[in-house]
Amino acid sequence: MIFDDCGFWHESETLYKEVLALRKRAFTAHHPHIINATASLASTYHALGKLESAEKLGEEVLVLRKKVTGEHHPDTLTSMANLASTYCALEKLESAEKLNHEVLVLRKKVLDVHHPHTLASMNNLASTYYALGKLESAQKLQEEVLVLRKKVNGEHYPDTLTSMANLASTYRALGKLKSAERLGEEVLVLRKKILGIHHPFTLISMANLTSTYLALGKLESVEKLEQELLELRKKITGKHHPHTLTSMANLAWTYHALGKFTSAEKLQEEVLVLLKQVLGQHHPDTLTSMANLATTYYALGKLESAKMLEEEVLEHRKKVNGAHHPQTLTSMASLGWTYHVLGKLKSAEKLEEEVLVLRKKVIGEHHSDTLASMANLASTYHSLGKLERAEKLEEEVLVLRKKILGHNTLIH
Repeated sequence: MIFDDCGFWHESETLYKEVLALRKRAFTAHHPHIINATASLASTYHALGKLESAEKLGEEVLVLRKKVTGEHHPDTLTSMANLASTYCALEKLESAEKLNHEVLVLRKKVLDVHHPHTLASMNNLASTYYALGKLESAQKLQEEVLVLRKKVNGEHYPDTLTSMANLASTYRALGKLKSAERLGEEVLVLRKKILGIHHPFTLISMANLTSTYLALGKLESVEKLEQELLELRKKITGKHHPHTLTSMANLAWTYHALGKFTSAEKLQEEVLVLLKQVLGQHHPDTLTSMANLATTYYALGKLESAKMLEEEVLEHRKKVNGAHHPQTLTSMASLGWTYHVLGKLKSAEKLEEEVLVLRKKVIGEHHSDTLASMANLASTYHSLGKLERAEKLEEEVLVLRKKILGHNTLIH
């Protein structure tokens, strides 16, 4: 259908509904023409994000195909795979896993392990394993898919590169960072060569590799790749595109991590202006950007600027997320410590006491953030001359840290 090929999904929906209504008048409920039209409409619903409708029709199609053409027919297997994809999109991952596994078993039996549809089913099941956190199972299946795709399609085929990229992501999630790095670098070289440096998949490979470098602590490599990625995204999608803004924010934070605070400050200020324009002042990404810039101001010794920005972030996060949200509590803790450093000890004390009560309630007494709040409040008590309170709280922190981290842990 030409509308589908061009991505005109709304036009496709209207047309498929009309076709289905006409075919229901002309044919019996089990006629292939009815089933095919229903399947096409289900796929269109999925593409439009009308997932509940896609699920309902997909389940209906699958029942009919099993009854009319049998469980082993290619069209039945395609319907199973499509329904599993809808389950995934709806985050019904256990249902997706079960159906993807069933499809894979049948496709291996009917089509052979080297068939493209079988390889697609293996990839889909591996992706479902990944989403479920079954990373070892995902790795095993992805390694098998990669061997088969290299054998069937060759090393340079797009699907082979996708399999390599997926496996690299799984290695990274498993903490197998050297393997992730090796494979991620290989994918990037091949995608640059085959697809070109401006292709979206090449840019995704660059972003994924920066994540691996970051996990390995290779900040100079992260910086170099993020700079390249940012220039490409500015050129391809423009300065205001969300992906470009993400790249700018990531590079700014890398500058911060490298101690290049002036460069971080300049880029974070630019990002913040753009995020306010594109996403609005209350968007979570805008608030994160404000919090990051405040941290950079703090590192540069611009404490008043840090304080003003932290107060604004806290006000917005209370309004957007509520007083008990972890990000709100993080903002409260950051502002409390900035008050402390500025010598506004009464303000620091009030805010740190509030944070501590909330963190105990929300994340528990033994959480590391709660312990950090206790330590900060103890320090503020000490600076205020409330030595008995400070001593009592410090002793409590020490007992809890020994209990959680062990007796040999140094307390800083």
